[in-house]
Amino acid sequence: MTRDPGAAVSDTDPAALARLYGEPLFALPHDLYIPPEALAIYLDAFEGPLDLLLYLIRRQNFNILDIPMAEVTRQYLAYVDQLREHHLELAAEYLLMAAMLIEIKSRMLLPPRQVTADQEAADPRAELVRRLLEYERIKLGAARIDQLPLLGRDLLAAVVHIEQALEVPLPEVRPIDLRNAWADVLQRAKLTQRHHIGREALSVREHMTLVLRALQGRRFVEFHELFDTTRGTPVLVVTFIALLELARERLLEITQAEAFAPIYVRLAHTPS
Repeated sequence: MTRDPGAAVSDTDPAALARLYGEPLFALPHDLYIPPEALAIYLDAFEGPLDLLLYLIRRQNFNILDIPMAEVTRQYLAYVDQLREHHLELAAEYLLMAAMLIEIKSRMLLPPRQVTADQEAADPRAELVRRLLEYERIKLGAARIDQLPLLGRDLLAAVVHIEQALEVPLPEVRPIDLRNAWADVLQRAKLTQRHHIGREALSVREHMTLVLRALQGRRFVEFHELFDTTRGTPVLVVTFIALLELARERLLEITQAEAFAPIYVRLAHTPS
């Protein structure tokens, strides 16, 4: 089959039967060979003759209450003929249904029996319709069951009962309990702490030099600025002694404008 290469065909073209090497196929080739095994595999998918018969009816949207026996029987026998050629051991059950279909078809060709006015002639298809409807209900019910979760249907969860008396209850720890435990550890650490006293060598002369350097190049400095409060009381005491020693040697001047006014310190004026 040839086709205009310039014509664009969608991958989902509903008119295409299949795609061969990427090209759409719109008709089956006349020399197409279908191996018998292909149809046999298709037949194996049916659960039995009722399943095959129901498939033929539903595929062509036949009314199951008014089955066209001639057409259905013809299609059914075509499938069975393929099955007999390759799987004779599976054909017996299908042949029994084929015989029933032929019987129903022949009975429908015969003139109906004479019945009274208040009676209705029996339909030869009634028993077959009943069996098909019952089979379809069972099949749909089985499909719904198959969609259920496996747990509870095919598998059961193991449930083990454990006596509460055999279990050791674990304590419930809250965040406040952890905080209290940590505070208790810190408190005990403070109680066991040892106070170490050590000697620190402090030089008055060294601090006198530090004071002179702090005053160098400045007109005056407030008294409290000369003390480093971060180094502890011993350093403050030595710094104060250094100030007194420098004042005694007249190397700096300590002044105050009035009572309770700030105290200022500056280098002593040295006459040239």
